Amino acid sequence: MKQYPDEFKASIITKLLAPNNADIPALAIESGIPKDTLYSWRIKHRRCDQQVRAQKTDDNSKINSSEKFDIVIETAHMNQAELSAYCRSKGLYPEQIDAWRTQCRQANANLNPQADRKKFNVQTKEIQQLKSELNRKEKALAEAATLLILKKKVHQIWGDAEDD
Repeated sequence: MKQYPDEFKASIITKLLAPNNADIPALAIESGIPKDTLYSWRIKHRRCDQQVRAQKTDDNSKINSSEKFDIVIETAHMNQAELSAYCRSKGLYPEQIDAWRTQCRQANANLNPQADRKKFNVQTKEIQQLKSELNRKEKALAEAATLLILKKKVHQIWGDAEDD
C-alpha cells in the first residue's frame, strides 16, 4: 500500500471539500490516486471534523437551558455578520444557536408521535376494560335488586315462614 505525504494528502482533501468540491473520478485521474482512496480520505476527514465539532459542542454543554434561551432571544434580531461576531465573542457556533432556536420553537410540540400513539392505545384499552367491568357490575347490581324485590313480594304473598 502506497503512503502519501501528509501535506500532499491535506492538499487533496482541500480540493475534495467545499468550496472546491472537486469531482473524485476526475481528481483520481489527475493525481493518480485511486478513487476508493480518495473516497475513504474524504469520509475519514468528515468523521474527524464531526468529532471535533461534537467535542466543542460538549464544551458548551455547561450552558443550561435558560442561558441558551437567553442567547436565542438576544441574537434573534441580529443579522448574519452581527451573529458571527457575537458567536466569536462567546465561543459559540451559529449552528448551535440555530439548533437552540429550533429547540425553543418545538418546546411545546409533540415530542414523539409514536409515544403519543402508544399512550393513546393503552388508554383506549384501559377505557374499554373499565367499561366492560362497569357493565358487568351494573348487570350484577340489577340482578341483586331484582332478587331483593322478588324476595319482598314472596314475603308479602306467602308471609313469613315463622307464621306457619
